[in-house]
Amino acid sequence: MTRNDTPRTDDSDAQRTDEGAAVSETTIGSGSAGPDSGFGSESDAESAPLLDESFDVGERSAAGTTQAETEAVIEARTLDVYYDDHQALRSVDIEIPENRVTALIGPSGCGKSTFLRSINRMNDLIDAARMEGELLFDGKNVYDEDVDPVALRRKIGMVFQSPNPFPKSIYDNVAFGLEVQNRDVDVDETVHSALERAALLDEVEDQLDGSGLDLSGGQQQRLCIARAIAPDPEVILMDEPASALDPVATSKIEDLIEDLSEEYTVVIVTHNMQQAARISDKTAVFLTGGELVEFDDTNKIFENPDNDRVEDYITGKFG
Repeated sequence: MTRNDTPRTDDSDAQRTDEGAAVSETTIGSGSAGPDSGFGSESDAESAPLLDESFDVGERSAAGTTQAETEAVIEARTLDVYYDDHQALRSVDIEIPENRVTALIGPSGCGKSTFLRSINRMNDLIDAARMEGELLFDGKNVYDEDVDPVALRRKIGMVFQSPNPFPKSIYDNVAFGLEVQNRDVDVDETVHSALERAALLDEVEDQLDGSGLDLSGGQQQRLCIARAIAPDPEVILMDEPASALDPVATSKIEDLIEDLSEEYTVVIVTHNMQQAARISDKTAVFLTGGELVEFDDTNKIFENPDNDRVEDYITGKFG
């Protein structure tokens, strides 16, 4: 990963809503239906397919594709998002590569969290939100009528800014998504594997029956990450996952993100440009007005950006 000495800016996306915060209380991880989550019942989660049988979102062409085509797992095409009359995103075009860490940065209110929530249709839960354009996951527009948002969120998990474990045991927190989805897996093995991949198992192995709420803030966030990866999604979205943590806990989260990218596509919103420079392979810079101004390799963005506005933002002239 590229490491650069870049100035730090603080950012809390102006479009984060009370509705989104309420959703985070019950939907971390697989995006599965939780109590009062607005995602449907447990039976809905078990039975509803992502798409009709004519299209399998999990299929990729095994031959005849270029490397670039294979790596683009998420693609936005002229994506506009509105909250009532306010336009939060303007004509966003981006291709996010598979098994890489992509950072979304920009000043407060630039729309980066709005874009993140658009990927797995979390904005559907906000009455005022509407979108135009296309957002593709594995080549399929996730806003097509035949796409089930609940099933989509099983494939695109999410971790929010503040750790929010359920009032359950550590074990049950991680097993929750598996149980709701009625997954035919070895639950014990899957829970232990998820905790190990989240770099938490060694710290909690002798207290799996203990409450997740008794863990430290950093441990709680890693528990939420374990819960997100237990159902084995393809993509993990992270909305400022370390902003509420101390430096030691933040370092552990950053190391974990780098490890996760070997198995998953990670898209992270961060207010900390130094963090983006440390952990990401690609960086997208959103600026005021919801415009994606530049998207490139992280070292290119931080060392030699093409856009003067991006250079001004990176060097701290505004933001």
